[in-house]
Amino acid sequence: MEEKKVGLVIKFFGKIGVAAIRLSEGSLKVGDQIHIVGHTTDVTQTVDSMQIENSNVQEAGPGADIGIRVKDKVREHDTVYKVVS
Repeated sequence: MEEKKVGLVIKFFGKIGVAAIRLSEGSLKVGDQIHIVGHTTDVTQTVDSMQIENSNVQEAGPGADIGIRVKDKVREHDTVYKVVS
């Protein structure tokens, strides 16, 4: 499996389990498999839904700040990769 860096976690909202991710060098869409990696983080999951400024979107490109629900705790500055088969 190959992975392509798409962005960084800029904030984590623990109560609601949502990561804010800044897409710096790639795009993501609902259904993509992502891998979030950091000092103590290693989460692989599918993007179920994605929001930009509280509106649901199907896809987002470089420069967008998106919110996605994550199944585990992530941290600021964790790197987000898209898994490409």
